[in-house]
Amino acid sequence: MAHCESCPANAALPQMGLKLENFDRVVALAGNPNTGKSTVFNALTGLRQHTGNWPGKTVARAEGGYEYAGVRYKLVDLPGAYSLLSASEDEQIARDFILFGQPDCTVVVTDATCLERNLNLVLQVLEISDRVVVCVNLMDEARRKGLQVDTRSLARDLGVPAIATSARSGEGLRELLGAVADVIEGNVVTTPHRTRGNGDFQRAVAQLLPIIEQVAPDLPNARWVAMRLLDGDLRVRQALETGELQTIVARQREATRRFSRKMALQGAQ
Repeated sequence: MAHCESCPANAALPQMGLKLENFDRVVALAGNPNTGKSTVFNALTGLRQHTGNWPGKTVARAEGGYEYAGVRYKLVDLPGAYSLLSASEDEQIARDFILFGQPDCTVVVTDATCLERNLNLVLQVLEISDRVVVCVNLMDEARRKGLQVDTRSLARDLGVPAIATSARSGEGLRELLGAVADVIEGNVVTTPHRTRGNGDFQRAVAQLLPIIEQVAPDLPNARWVAMRLLDGDLRVRQALETGELQTIVARQREATRRFSRKMALQGAQ
């Protein structure tokens, strides 16, 4: 029987037999609720999944694995979030992982039938990371509604790959995996769309950066912290002044290490 590269069965083949404790890259999966994010996760990871709670939280944490072009990827399914600026527990978890967990790539799943509503989260992720792929999911629903999405123009405007998918049927999943690999390996150079502001804003950010780096020298994404301070975010200011941000970074790294070890032990049983 001939193999179809785009069919769901073939897309599920790479994760078979993959040991989750042995991975080469970490990919975060983010998105608004009801964008089909869990369907994308399940389609890519198949049975190679582990579900638990985020350390110290009752929010569900799911990780899975897949292999592409001989490279092993761990996929972390983040809680659904509308924004990275909210104080809700789910959205804090998503923000902290993208900010401080430092995944090799973040895939933001969007709904092709209401793309504009999802772009708020996309633009916020682009402020944090250069290594982003936008997954424009539910393309089958968009076609049924007579909607057309120009992913080439979207990718050009956002400065990162935008891949059209219908995860339920497996459409576009191979292209999505290829885009993630290309972004991580530097085969695709991204130029993420970011708020530049006027000259005063840029000078203010430049002045804040060395201060932040002195207070928290190991803090990733200091530019994002500077922007939040300029925006008057008291929560970020307090977290920086009290050392909480540094604690979050250390906890995030330790949580990732412990969760991966737990998966390895359970997989060996």
